[in-house]
Amino acid sequence: MKQYNRSNFHKHTFCIFRQITATEETSLNFTYKSKSGSEYCFTEQGVYRRSSHWGRAANCRWILSETTAYKNQNVVCGYANWTDFYTNNETAALFFITLDLTQQKVSYQHKDASNDQERLLRTASETAKRIKEIKNILYQDDWAKYLDIVNVEKARTQLLEELVNTETPLVKLKSKYL
Repeated sequence: MKQYNRSNFHKHTFCIFRQITATEETSLNFTYKSKSGSEYCFTEQGVYRRSSHWGRAANCRWILSETTAYKNQNVVCGYANWTDFYTNNETAALFFITLDLTQQKVSYQHKDASNDQERLLRTASETAKRIKEIKNILYQDDWAKYLDIVNVEKARTQLLEELVNTETPLVKLKSKYL
C-alpha cells in the first residue's frame, strides 16, 4: 500500500478528516495556502486542513467524519494521519456504503480502510448517486406516496438494505410495491 506524506497526499487520494475544536486550531501554524484558499499545517504524523470546501477537492475526495455536522462555505478545520489517506481513482470500484439506521446516517468508506471484504464496491460517482437515493428514502416520505405499502417503515428498511447491498436500480426495487 502506498505511503502518503506532505508531498503526495494531494494527488488522487481519499481521506476522512476528523474535525478539530477551535481551541485545538488556535495552536496551529498553517504554513501553506492553496490556490483555492485552503490552509495546511503539516506534522510528522499527518496534516491539518482549514477549508470552506470539503468533499470533492480537485482530484481528491476529502470528507469530514460522519459525526460532523458541516455545510460547505463554513470554514472548518480537520485533521488526518498520513495513514488515513488512500488512493482515489474515479473509474475504479473503491468505495462501499455504510448505513446506520438507528442513527439515521449514511456514509461511504474506501475499501482499503476496512478488513470487511464482503462489501459491494462502487466507483465514486456510483457511490454518490446511490447515497443520494438512500438519503431520499431515509429522510423523506414522498417516495412512498404512490406505492402500495402497508408498513412504510418496514418498506423503508428493506429498500435501504437493498440499496446498500445490491446494484439493483431504485426504480426496480420500488416496482415490487406497485
